[in-house]
Amino acid sequence: MNLITIDNWPKHIQKYLFLLKDGFFQFPYLFNSPKIMLESLLKLPITKHFPAKSLVTFTTPLCDAKMYYKEFEEGFWLITFYMNLKENIMALSGYDKNKYSEYYLLTFSVFEYQFPLKDGNTLPLLSTCWTISKPNTEISSYFYKEANGKFFSIAITKKWAKDNFSSKKFKERKTILNFLNGQRGSYTWLDISPKAHEIGEEISRILESETNSDADNLKLQKKSMKLITEFFDNAFVDSRFTDNISLTNLDYLNVSKAEKIILQHLHLPFIGIEHIAKEVNTSPTKLKSNFKAVFGFSMLQYHKEKNLVLAMQLILKSDFHIQEIAVITGHDSAGRFASSFKKRFGKLPSEVRLFEV
Repeated sequence: MNLITIDNWPKHIQKYLFLLKDGFFQFPYLFNSPKIMLESLLKLPITKHFPAKSLVTFTTPLCDAKMYYKEFEEGFWLITFYMNLKENIMALSGYDKNKYSEYYLLTFSVFEYQFPLKDGNTLPLLSTCWTISKPNTEISSYFYKEANGKFFSIAITKKWAKDNFSSKKFKERKTILNFLNGQRGSYTWLDISPKAHEIGEEISRILESETNSDADNLKLQKKSMKLITEFFDNAFVDSRFTDNISLTNLDYLNVSKAEKIILQHLHLPFIGIEHIAKEVNTSPTKLKSNFKAVFGFSMLQYHKEKNLVLAMQLILKSDFHIQEIAVITGHDSAGRFASSFKKRFGKLPSEVRLFEV
């Protein structure tokens, strides 16, 4: 592939926009900075720009989306993205090697996807995560057909972080700044901050009011700071900030592929590291180490966590019997399922169902 720049971006897009690969339509974009990202998106033939509203809309047969962008001050942006997917999409970030890249991207994402029920209907369930990515880290994100997503992304520079993370409200400020001084990297946490959901909804309400007033922008700035604080108050559940491991962009792509395989097999017992590594075309030892560096879980632990979170949502939102939910989430016995569930949530599945009723 030739060197991608913002100047040859339209020619690149002609070839790669919505290219179908492995069942997913590719959606590439540039992210040296929020401004370059915006410029690259506006060069797409599928976008419309409403500068007065700081809004970009996307309309295609594959997805409908809109993006609000706010530059609060130099080195501090909020980018909020809403997606309604009609087909499987893979978002792929890239970089113009001729342009400087200094932005870190912290994203809180909430996806509602349709879980198939035995009667042919579907049940909306939630999948939530946080991701923080350093400059020049190429990210591949897989999104599934009939899902609706919200992304609350905060882009900051190292200088802005140094000026603002010195505050005592960031308890681990020295570790945070040391982490930001490391090389490329991308790290994901699951739903570590319940308060973030409320903050995200407040941000959405302000954006959807479409006033774009100075007062609303000030509120958005404060909510964005609150979202940052919520993340760093909860992100030290493991040692990844201290370890500060940096992988190659190919390693991050392989980890993303491995996660996709795991999520596609949640209805089965864990299919094994060797099988996943073979599908990804890398060594089991390397993939095992890299996956834990990105997610903080082993692949087996990640499978178990996603399974149990899925089981909790099915207990709360569906009429499936507990035994059926055990089977749906790939457990080979109802007893083992109940034991794992209680260890994770502190209650038996039957106790959760009884409380809800």
